[in-house]
Amino acid sequence: MSGKRTSPNLSGSAPSSALDADAVRDYLLENPNFLTENPDLLPLLQPAAKHNGRNILDMGQIVARRLGDEVGRLQEAQDELLANGRANLAAQKQVHAAALALLGARNFEHLIHIVTRDLIELLGVDTVTLCVEAAGDGPTRAPPIHAPVSGVYVIPEGRVDALLGPGAPARLEAVAGGDHLVFGPSAGLVRSQALIRLCPSPGAPPGLLALGSRDGDKFHAGQGTELLQFLSRFLERLFRTWLDLPK
Repeated sequence: MSGKRTSPNLSGSAPSSALDADAVRDYLLENPNFLTENPDLLPLLQPAAKHNGRNILDMGQIVARRLGDEVGRLQEAQDELLANGRANLAAQKQVHAAALALLGARNFEHLIHIVTRDLIELLGVDTVTLCVEAAGDGPTRAPPIHAPVSGVYVIPEGRVDALLGPGAPARLEAVAGGDHLVFGPSAGLVRSQALIRLCPSPGAPPGLLALGSRDGDKFHAGQGTELLQFLSRFLERLFRTWLDLPK
């Protein structure tokens, strides 16, 4: 559009360091949308005070300042919305790529390898583990017990509810270090984590899909968990298929 973020030759002659006030006025009259298309200029406008007396408020200046502040707030909100949209789209692409990779598993052991190895790169994290609660009397303290398949840990009965909260589907947070029972040797590098409940079959012990990152801002409380829950539900179905578990 005409006039948007441009420096027009308002006087019709060679550019100069000082613009004629009348030329600026004429240009704005001819291009009434200029300030609408360039809202960042509004906070810079300083209307002249119409009153010089003490204790007299100039409402014009007050309104102009408030409009400028509002423009700034709206611009910040728009920037944040766009940033969140880009982050959500990137996360969606990562989860879709992870789901496709899981579908390529040739057997159950290969599925576990994809989860605990390939998903690290696909999801942009530093460690991924699978945990399953022990039936009856299980381990109660470190070191964690490895399941027969590498990358899987057996955790004490009731540990899932203790970590997530009773019945809670997931927990995302910044931490000073991960739980050694959940992340094993990688626990010390974890600065943020996403723990998502796994319930592959009725009667089967609950488990966790655990993602850990060196980045303390990767996962945080209040962050949406829908995509990660989708990935966990997808993984549960694959477990039922490979292990022939009841639904």
